[in-house]
Amino acid sequence: MQNLSVYLVEKDTTALQLLKMYLKELDYIDIIGENETLEAAHSEIIKTTPDIVIANISDNINKNYEMTETILKRLPSVKIIAMAADYSTDTIIRAMRAGIREFLPKPIIKDNLLKSIDKFKNQILGDNTDENNSKVLTIFSNKGGVGKTSIAVNLALELANITKEKVALVDLNMHLGDVTTFLDIKPSFDISYLVKKIDSADEEFMLSTLEQYNNTGMYVLADPPYMEEAKKIQPNEIQKTINKLRTTFPYIIIDTNSTFDAITVTALDNSDLILLVSAINVPAVRNCQRCLDAFDRLGYEEEKTKIIVNRYMENDDIKIEDVEKAIDKPVYWRIPNNYYTITSAICKGKPVSVINNDSNIAKSYRELATNISDNIYRQSVIKKINRNPLAVLENLI
Repeated sequence: MQNLSVYLVEKDTTALQLLKMYLKELDYIDIIGENETLEAAHSEIIKTTPDIVIANISDNINKNYEMTETILKRLPSVKIIAMAADYSTDTIIRAMRAGIREFLPKPIIKDNLLKSIDKFKNQILGDNTDENNSKVLTIFSNKGGVGKTSIAVNLALELANITKEKVALVDLNMHLGDVTTFLDIKPSFDISYLVKKIDSADEEFMLSTLEQYNNTGMYVLADPPYMEEAKKIQPNEIQKTINKLRTTFPYIIIDTNSTFDAITVTALDNSDLILLVSAINVPAVRNCQRCLDAFDRLGYEEEKTKIIVNRYMENDDIKIEDVEKAIDKPVYWRIPNNYYTITSAICKGKPVSVINNDSNIAKSYRELATNISDNIYRQSVIKKINRNPLAVLENLI
C-alpha cells in the first residue's frame, strides 16, 4: 500500500513526541517534517507537498487560519488536521471556513487522531467507503410553483463555494426537470445513463458523468431527456445511485417533483435533511401542513424536516408567526421576494449570485448555505468534544 506523508506542527516537545508515538502505530505513515508554527513551516510544506498536515493552531489562532488558507490555495489537495485547546463553536466553524476538514480538541484522544488519519487515507487512496459523512438534502413541496428548483440550484452552488467541497445537484423531477434550464447547460449524460452503470461506477466515473458547472465544485446530474427513459427508472436504482453518490460527494442536493410517487419517497427516505418549501398564502400553508402529516406517517423524525418560506415579504398580510402557529413548527429560513433578480436569473439561466451578488436574495442563499454547513460540521465534531475524562487522561497530549 502507498505510504502517506505527514508534516507535524507542534511547539510543545512532549506533545510532539506523543504525536509521533501514536503515528508509529500506522505502518503507512511517513513523517517528512516538523516545525513549531504554521508560519515557520509554510515554505517547507509548499516545497515537500505532504499528504497530511497535523497542526496545533492554539496560539495566534487567527494567524494560523490565514496560513491555512494560504497553504490550501497553493496545495488544495493537502488534508489538514487542526488541534486546539479552544474548541468553542466559533473556533470550529472558523476552522471549517479556513478549509480545515478535521478538528480535534486538545487534549487529543489517540483514537480520534487515528480515525481522522484513516479517514484521509481512504480519501487520498481512493478507498473512501464511508458513506456516513456525506449529507443528502432534498428540496420538496407538494405544491408546484413555489420555487424549489431555484432553491436547489442556488443552495447547491453556494454550498460548493462556501465549503470548498464537491456538491452533487440531482434532478429527480423525471418528467419536467428544470435544473439544466436554470443553469443553461446541456450535459452529455443524465441519470438514465448513470443508473445503467451504477454497480460498476467509481469516483472517476461519477465525476466524468455528472456535469461540472463552470469550474465550480457543483456537479449536475440531469433528468432524462425523454419520458420513455424516465419511466424505466426504478426506486431501487435511485437508492443505489444515492448511495454511490455518497461515496464521492460530501453534499448531495436533490430536486424532486411535487408528488409523493415512489421515486420521490425514495429520495425523501434516503435524505438526512428535507427542506420543505412554502409560500406565505393560505393554500401553500395548508399544503405544507399536509406534507408534515405525510412525513409523520412515513415515520420521519421531526428534526429531519426544516421549513423554508420562499418569496418572503415583511408586509405580507399573513405573518411568519401565523404560519408557525398553523403548522405547529418553526420556520427555519426566509428567502426574500426579489422578483427582478430571480426572474432575470431564470431567464438568463444563471444563479442569482451571478446576476447580482449583492442582492438580498443572493445574500440569503449564502447565509442559508453557511448555516446548513456550519450545523453539519458542528455535528461532525460533537462526538470528539463529548469526551470520556478517563480516556483523556490515558491518551493525553
